[in-house]
Amino acid sequence: MSDNPFVPSDDRLRSILTSAKTIAIVGLSDKPDRDSYIVAEYLLNNGYTVFPVNPKATSILGIQAYPDLRSVPHSIDIVDVFRRPEAVPPIVDEAIEIGAPILWLQLGVINEEAAQRALSHGITVVMNRCIKIEHNRLFNTR
Repeated sequence: MSDNPFVPSDDRLRSILTSAKTIAIVGLSDKPDRDSYIVAEYLLNNGYTVFPVNPKATSILGIQAYPDLRSVPHSIDIVDVFRRPEAVPPIVDEAIEIGAPILWLQLGVINEEAAQRALSHGITVVMNRCIKIEHNRLFNTR
């Protein structure tokens, strides 16, 4: 097991991805060539319910988009973040407010201070990992 609290073991990742049903993707783009769109499509194809969080969109992948996490009218198992590291602190505040159990910061999204704040509020944090890559690696899906 890693000493880094933001890199859970494979067993913990497997448990997170098996138990989660709903994923809010913050920063989900409506452009099909963007990583966030590709990841959302993958998650949908693997049985997850995805909630796009993008204040500039009304609908992405045929799903209603929401301006922020507070506006999503469902409980969220994972908050998956595709935003610049400096944009993470207010997302952590919202994740704490809505009681999200998991904060997943995508590849390149590294904000130790915000991640530590989430952790201190009982949120499991996965940082600098792609949820699609990890899911595919752990479950051998396509």
